Amino acid sequence: MTADTRQLVIAGSGFAGTWAALAAARAVAHAGRAADVAITMISPAPQLHIRPRLYETAFDDMAPDLAPLLAAVGVAHMAGRVESLDTARRELTVVAADGSHATRTYDKLVLATGSELNRPLVPGLIEHAFDVDQLAGARRLDAHLQALAHRPASAARDTVIVAGGGFTGIETAAELPARLRTILGTAQPRVVIIEQSASIGPDLGPGPRPTIEQALAACGVDIVTGTAVAAIDADGVTTADGRHFPSNTVVWTAGARASGLAAQVPGEHDIHGRVHADRFLHAPACADVFVSGDTARAATDDAGNVALMSCQHALSLGRVAGYNAAAELLDLPLHPYSQPKYVTCLDLGPWGAVYTEGWERAVVMAGAEAKALKRSINTEWIYPPPADREAAFALAAPDHVIVP
Repeated sequence: MTADTRQLVIAGSGFAGTWAALAAARAVAHAGRAADVAITMISPAPQLHIRPRLYETAFDDMAPDLAPLLAAVGVAHMAGRVESLDTARRELTVVAADGSHATRTYDKLVLATGSELNRPLVPGLIEHAFDVDQLAGARRLDAHLQALAHRPASAARDTVIVAGGGFTGIETAAELPARLRTILGTAQPRVVIIEQSASIGPDLGPGPRPTIEQALAACGVDIVTGTAVAAIDADGVTTADGRHFPSNTVVWTAGARASGLAAQVPGEHDIHGRVHADRFLHAPACADVFVSGDTARAATDDAGNVALMSCQHALSLGRVAGYNAAAELLDLPLHPYSQPKYVTCLDLGPWGAVYTEGWERAVVMAGAEAKALKRSINTEWIYPPPADREAAFALAAPDHVIVP
């Protein structure tokens, strides 16, 4: 490395950040320009937290170590949390675990700091609700559920409320009845999803809804729609229409927002806080910033569809952003982001799963067959590759997409 070495910084080590790092390293290596571009990933630890699995009951291997993989492909890791960014000066402020601050400059930045659970000003939400948004939150919920066994039986102890009937809420609720039966030794725990829209899974559309409703009923989940959680206390929730549900356990799953760092990037943002990206994933108002994963609002095709805040889209967004950030430093052609095929695979607990294809979400398979596919996705497909340079590069091309 010399004084002329250009600095490519990737903020975040989630799905988008990991694949941005691998794609950038691949581009630099294939160009034979390792001395010209230094790639650094910044995150609290070199780990990829497997957020799509945090509704599950076991947490082994939910944060695989990226250090050997990064070393194999020539990417440095800086431990810390990016607190702020100055796009005019091309600087990041990084806070280390001990609270110390450091300034890091960049020539190109890939912002891949993900999203965080949306926590509106619902009375009692911060004090009393649990979540499965991050690994620490999932562990906290599990410890709470295990501790319920030491309380006397009551309607509140034996009832879990899941606030939000979207993807995460459905997957979480479907797992809970069997989980509670194991912990509490009771045959009749109650799990209730409260969804403010008129139907369960509003963003999933009508295609898979009958399957979802059938599966949740079979798992023992009650569905309440058309009202929102208005207040939470230690003994239950009150809904906007005045009903009260006794519960010592409320799991909040109602929506996500882009990392707060996205708001520090000049330009247009959507209702989720994501930066409107161009076809190469630039932040249009900042020539040296690329946005990726949950920080990017990006068109997946020419039909008006937009990438979701999901692992499925983050994997490809990361590859393209990382490649393009390196390509601009290397004077290589850029690669446009395109991901026209869209699928969903929704876990439905002991009942199975449902797999759909297309933005209209036509059901292709359900039950045990779909569950086997979901298991492969969750335990194999979304995990980082082994610490083998060539194996990683084989999967890191900007046009590489893994779909069933």
